[in-house]
Amino acid sequence: MWVLVFFDLPTETKKERKASARFRKDLLADGFTMFQFSIYLRHCPSAENADVHIRRVKAMLPEYGKIGIMRITDKQFEDMEIFECQHQTKLQQPVQQLELF
Repeated sequence: MWVLVFFDLPTETKKERKASARFRKDLLADGFTMFQFSIYLRHCPSAENADVHIRRVKAMLPEYGKIGIMRITDKQFEDMEIFECQHQTKLQQPVQQLELF
């Protein structure tokens, strides 16, 4: 299971830039990886674990901006085609993460 967080946050004022940077740092601290500048993703071993991380993202939402959260299966993620400079690239294998409870 994969959780994708994609967002468009305002960065016009110093306060907005700070909130945007804080949101990105919080996503990284929760184990998300930057896929593109405004798209972060995280591999989760189960739907229950994905729910935990989705709740965490919802708890750290900034005051302004648009944020989308999507959950997809490993198969759906595997079927994604990625191109860089008109050349197809391979998907990176998920990072194994140890979680302590």
